[in-house]
Amino acid sequence: MRTKIFITAMAIIATAMAYQPASAQLTGQQVMEKVYNNPSGDDTQGSLTMTLTNNRGEQRVRTLKQFIKDDGKMEKKIMFFVAPADVKNTSFMNWSYTDGRSDDQWIYLPALKRTKRISSDGKSDNFMGSDFTYDDLGDRHPNQDNHKLLHEETIEGKDCYVVESTPKEDDYMYSKTITWVMKDNYLGLKREFYDDREKLLKVLTIKKYDKVDGFWTILETEMHNVQKDHRTNMKFTDVQKNKGISNSKFTERSMTLGN
Repeated sequence: MRTKIFITAMAIIATAMAYQPASAQLTGQQVMEKVYNNPSGDDTQGSLTMTLTNNRGEQRVRTLKQFIKDDGKMEKKIMFFVAPADVKNTSFMNWSYTDGRSDDQWIYLPALKRTKRISSDGKSDNFMGSDFTYDDLGDRHPNQDNHKLLHEETIEGKDCYVVESTPKEDDYMYSKTITWVMKDNYLGLKREFYDDREKLLKVLTIKKYDKVDGFWTILETEMHNVQKDHRTNMKFTDVQKNKGISNSKFTERSMTLGN
């Protein structure tokens, strides 16, 4: 009789587990690892249009070329400003490491005719007057933060995991971020950035995304500094994947030569 009761109890538990939603099995860490490890192809290239809009609605438009190469251990990214004249030939390069090391970053300023390495303190500076910091342009490793799955939510018709991430280091520029991650493709649809007083500072929103050559690719984003009411829109066009970009593209010498 006890055996029968035990078997029945186990069957009930197994049935309950079978109907348990898959999302309950994921932690905040696992969700963010899936975001980080989202396949994007061996390399990507295309044109960027950066539009800066101040609180009076006045706009400044900049055009760039962007190249990205990922060998599984390191992702290299380089951006070349094409126009207007006051920023032309400026370039920025970022190397991200899958082993969790901090990104290496450089900027080339043609007026000074020299390449400057971005220090750890300088990564909190805004990039070329935009609402993105240098750190925002990098690829933060999931192990640099503690992640907590807050809940699940549907926004813009998309089912999302909502994950709160708090930095493990004390001197990081954001006290926390909250990310809405789409369940079907593990792209971050929205992210909130909080300042050192834990007040909302910025909101990053994906405006457009699609599959390019079989890889989910972000095609338009907007960063809104809610404290200054300033926005930076980034549109990625003419996107090409796996064209065999040379490693020589991602060097300090290449930064000085332009795209």
